[in-house]
Amino acid sequence: MKKIETKLKDAYIIEPQVFEDARGWFVETYSAGKFSQLGFTTIFVQDNHSMSKSKGVIRGLHFQTDPAAQTKLVRCTKGNIIDVIVDLRRGSPTYKQWIKVELSAANFKQLYIPQGFAHGFLTLSDDVEIQYKVDHLYSKEHDRSIRFDDPELGIDWGITSPILSQKDLDAPALKDSDYNFIYKGESK
Repeated sequence: MKKIETKLKDAYIIEPQVFEDARGWFVETYSAGKFSQLGFTTIFVQDNHSMSKSKGVIRGLHFQTDPAAQTKLVRCTKGNIIDVIVDLRRGSPTYKQWIKVELSAANFKQLYIPQGFAHGFLTLSDDVEIQYKVDHLYSKEHDRSIRFDDPELGIDWGITSPILSQKDLDAPALKDSDYNFIYKGESK
């Protein structure tokens, strides 16, 4: 398992080792021991699984505010997506910066997203499935979103007319959001 730095402080691409032969493949997607060896101390408490029927769906940008903020470990298990994260931690050296990473069932990559980041993705194929671990349980009280097309962030999604939920259509701009993240140094 490899941990690859991104341009965003504390966010990483995780590449698990894939064992392939004539029968198919095997991959260990998560191991507490291996994650500990990579320097992560996150304890995941919930697994989530979502399916999007159509190409062109954007889900996000979503997050939970403190004290229920979530670290996520995201992977695409069917189809492919562009995964986007935004650093919302005031004081972070990468505050308000974003990256996008292609995750797919074929490339096995995962994205480690620390607390204090907004997260969203664009489906690049039909019948996409995403699975992700979180370190805090879902809290409706702390659930938030910001507009995927917020001009302050300027995210290039590569699509002009995405399929959106009502929640994402109604999401506020970043400047109107009540996110409350403060950068506290390197997190794991």
